[in-house]
Amino acid sequence: MKNRRQFIKHSTLAALGVSLPIGSVMSHPTRNRIVDDSLIKNLPDITDADFIDRQNRARKWMEKFSLDAVLVEGGINMRYFTDTNWWMSERLFAFVLSVNKDPIWICPAFELKRAKEVIRFGTDIRTWEEHEKPGVLLNGIMRDLGVASGTLGIGPNVRNTIAENIRSVAKFNVVNGSPITEFTRAIKTDKELKFMDVANRITKLAYKEGFANLKEGMSTSELGRIIRSAHSQHGASGGGGPLFGHAAAFPHGTKDKKNLREGDVVLVDGGCSVKGFRSDVTRTIVFGKPSQKQKDVWNVVKDAQSAAYDLIKRGLPCAEADLAARKVVEKAGYGTGYKSFTHRLGHGIGMEGHEFPYLVSSNALEMDTGMTFTNEPGIYLYGEFGVRIEDSFVVTDDGYQVFGGMEAESIDKPFG
Repeated sequence: MKNRRQFIKHSTLAALGVSLPIGSVMSHPTRNRIVDDSLIKNLPDITDADFIDRQNRARKWMEKFSLDAVLVEGGINMRYFTDTNWWMSERLFAFVLSVNKDPIWICPAFELKRAKEVIRFGTDIRTWEEHEKPGVLLNGIMRDLGVASGTLGIGPNVRNTIAENIRSVAKFNVVNGSPITEFTRAIKTDKELKFMDVANRITKLAYKEGFANLKEGMSTSELGRIIRSAHSQHGASGGGGPLFGHAAAFPHGTKDKKNLREGDVVLVDGGCSVKGFRSDVTRTIVFGKPSQKQKDVWNVVKDAQSAAYDLIKRGLPCAEADLAARKVVEKAGYGTGYKSFTHRLGHGIGMEGHEFPYLVSSNALEMDTGMTFTNEPGIYLYGEFGVRIEDSFVVTDDGYQVFGGMEAESIDKPFG
């Protein structure tokens, strides 16, 4: 079980030829250290072959769900499949991915020259003028694909106004296309897993730096600046949102700010992005000597996280992980349901911090190898303090692997 609870600590770092003196990270304030981007500088790039592979995997899902094509608008899905960055506006700019053709693009006519500069996959660009309904173009696209009365899936980030415009003129079937994008993105490639491993490692190192610089009277903003700077020292853009004392009982913070005092719980939740893929980590410690109650609550939360890990493997319904963690909290006397463990166990993570699928008691979806999640149980006692422990992990055939190593062992050993 121990092997499954660690992402073969230092495995990615060793593969990259990196030797990182962890002790030195603790001994010097971030602002006095030179940049050490050794964790990311040798990572592989995302290539054209990777984007083509993503498109081909989406095509397999389209066949499985009996869709002839899917419409993808600007945003993360467009970047994921085509490496195209385009803003979202009232004017439709999108592409249609079909089972056996290169992407076909829909573009405002006056943006055509700009579109040709940035589009890398597919040469068929169809334009519409300002007085026209762009959805009409889809009738011609579906006809040219040989599926004039077929089925088009609308991607999950296509705005409702656009979707309704399409439905009003469509001569084909229009359905929800989110399973295509979601299931494709849910299974990460080996390369993407490397990015996420390094991103989580950097965030944990950044927290370690922040915790080493805690001091009486410090504000959450001060700690936040240290953590952001520590991320940047490793070449990543990211940070963490600290909460002190009773404020830690609010899972996403409160407007009631306080400065750090002896005996306060310190909870930090955040992450960074490496090559477009996210980390998400939460650590909870105490500034000074923890009380017995603080230690007891921390231990229950850790046991809840471990109970979920004990079950995780390919084929496990997502709901079962949530329920296993919740039973530990309930048995310890902290209430049933969402009384003190107020949120789901976790969420999918990848190019977005929160994405499909989710570890919640209503989700019967079975985990598959390569799916990535957070495992983040918490207990929140309003007026006192809150504790949450969060690590991101990947599902394997027979278990899981935690990204970035440095798993919490106790309230005074938050990084193992």
